[in-house]
Amino acid sequence: MSFDRLCVFAGSSHGADPAYAEAAKALAGELVERGIGMVYGGAQSGLMGVTADAVLERGGEVIGVIPTGLGDREIAHPGLSDLQVVSTMHERKARMAELADAFVVLPGGLGTLEELMEAVTWNQLGIHAKPVGLLDVGGYWGPLEALIDHAADQGFVSYGDSRVLLREPEPTALLDAMAAWRPPRRRRWRDG
Repeated sequence: MSFDRLCVFAGSSHGADPAYAEAAKALAGELVERGIGMVYGGAQSGLMGVTADAVLERGGEVIGVIPTGLGDREIAHPGLSDLQVVSTMHERKARMAELADAFVVLPGGLGTLEELMEAVTWNQLGIHAKPVGLLDVGGYWGPLEALIDHAADQGFVSYGDSRVLLREPEPTALLDAMAAWRPPRRRRWRDG
């Protein structure tokens, strides 16, 4: 599987560990080296901004998608290749998914978790067939994987669906795993 653009979900803050920002920069370098554009939430703050800046500094493409209500609050990034303004958070996520061939998730908070879960759920429902990869900086995503395994053990998540998420500590290994990923066979979800 090859990618023209990846959607990057990441925190709007830098987090407690400087390794998170270093991983964001490493991911940016890997994207540009592979000729892959970045789609993200359009802000210049936190890990989102670090990743976008690092891609832009290396001459890569960065498309931001931000809702009108967050433009001022998150401080929309002024130097993007393209900044698309939409009306709602729902439109933002749908537009980012439309523009991207896959999803990479860096450490982040509740918004990042919500975006991640929606991308995985859409995969589970057959709304899209795109890989979702966790950049597991310092084991950040280990507790989430344990929770998903627990949900599978308790019968709330199928074991096949619990393995939809790809998790690697380094950008190179993660992007390689995502390129090798094949979607599970499922019926496609349909409107109406």
